[in-house]
Amino acid sequence: MSATLTTPTTVRRYHVRTFGCQMNEHDSERMRGMLESLGYSPADEPEDADLILFNTCSIRESADSRLIAHLGHAKRMKRERPDVVVGVGGCWAQSVKDEVFERFPFVDVAFGPGQINRLAEFLTSDSLSAQGYFEFEGFPAHLPTKRDRDHQAWVQIAVGCNLKCSYCIVPSTRGRESSRPFEQLLDEVRALAADGVREVTLLGQNVNAYGRDLRTVEPLPAELLPYAEAAKRPTGLPSSSGPTAPSGPGVPSAEGRPAADASGPQARPSTVRPRPRTFAELLLAVADVDGIERVRYTSPHPKDIREDVVAVHATRPEVCQHIHLPLQAGSSRILKRMRRTYDRERYLDRVRMIRERCPDIALTTDIIVGFPGETEEDFVETLEVVDEVGFDGAFTFVFSPRRGTEAATFTDDLVPHPVKVERMERLVELVQRRAHERTQRFVGRTLDVLVEGPSRHDPDRLRGRTSHNKVVNFTGLGEPGETVAVEITSATSQSLQGEMTLLSRLGVA
Repeated sequence: MSATLTTPTTVRRYHVRTFGCQMNEHDSERMRGMLESLGYSPADEPEDADLILFNTCSIRESADSRLIAHLGHAKRMKRERPDVVVGVGGCWAQSVKDEVFERFPFVDVAFGPGQINRLAEFLTSDSLSAQGYFEFEGFPAHLPTKRDRDHQAWVQIAVGCNLKCSYCIVPSTRGRESSRPFEQLLDEVRALAADGVREVTLLGQNVNAYGRDLRTVEPLPAELLPYAEAAKRPTGLPSSSGPTAPSGPGVPSAEGRPAADASGPQARPSTVRPRPRTFAELLLAVADVDGIERVRYTSPHPKDIREDVVAVHATRPEVCQHIHLPLQAGSSRILKRMRRTYDRERYLDRVRMIRERCPDIALTTDIIVGFPGETEEDFVETLEVVDEVGFDGAFTFVFSPRRGTEAATFTDDLVPHPVKVERMERLVELVQRRAHERTQRFVGRTLDVLVEGPSRHDPDRLRGRTSHNKVVNFTGLGEPGETVAVEITSATSQSLQGEMTLLSRLGVA
């Protein structure tokens, strides 16, 4: 149940096992950075570690099952080496916070996703006894990170979610939506760029809701004004109507300059109405950071995909030509039961709007098969949407109830497992067929590819990624973090093959 450390230096090696989403991957980077700042070094295998950490996920049942198996292995190691410290963090730990030590008495420390910083406090204390930390205390932006790739970085822009999808446990594990301060984010991105990062991925449970809880009187960037005015949203520009604000000679304007007395005493005072920050302006600001060549984000919610964000995709080459737009189901009846806040037509309307402005953009999605109450007719509607949209890829899941969610209480019209499996097979076949058709548009084109390293299948070739988030295995030269021009020679549903162009080899392009 407990282990004793006399000083922080007695535990020297750590092993972190990560389950789940990109947010968890980023949290693990912070765990590794924090531990190495305390003098720990990484161990490739848990058997070689003095500290074993599991950063957990509660979204999918498969992640739970794998975690339980790994915990069983950790229990055996704890029995053989009582001084090893076992820690469990993340969403799953948060979801079972009231019983984690009762169910797993060999665990020394457990903490939620908002308590990563407390791990250092626990490890550096004079006496270690089982402790749990589960109250969100803010963003761990001050913690160092240990990235897997020097040229790519995650940036967490928000935490939590205000939506109430009936199948999702995130609101109970990561709390309500909270945006990080705008300038704090830009400072982090600038520091990453100075450290050699060329691609950043902005992370949040619902990234395009970013900024609604923030206020500023700074004017909205000019290129976004048409979309704010069309939607009758505040712009941060002075207005001649509304409540009167202090104005006149010597009084600072919205931009911080003294207001001129050009109109005389009869002029109506202008008002600067505080406005929310927007995700679109964050994309613009990050794209403007020197050294940043690519900006990605995940995951948005279809209800919040708006024209201003799509316009940024269309006009800023740094913002990648890829949007992950979770569908979950193609039946409006099932979407309503999922509490997704949009229906089939609204989703298709968003797809049309995106492709009108960005016809070459890659669209990927998430789909749940076998949600309670899903009939064959409902599933066919999902297939119809998949066929109509023609996604470039999809993450597909068989529904599994998560404790503490509304959907876990649904006991009527449960879909039998064999039916779920059969539907999944049909869905995957269609997704792959349409994705294969979509990737053929790249064959014969020359694309900019950000080199990631050697190909996983052929060490004599390189592996990189396009703006469309397509993996490219190619013959050529390049170091991780370099962008090279590659002529695409063939394509499958999952990846592209190509040859580095002669000009790129010569350093001309």
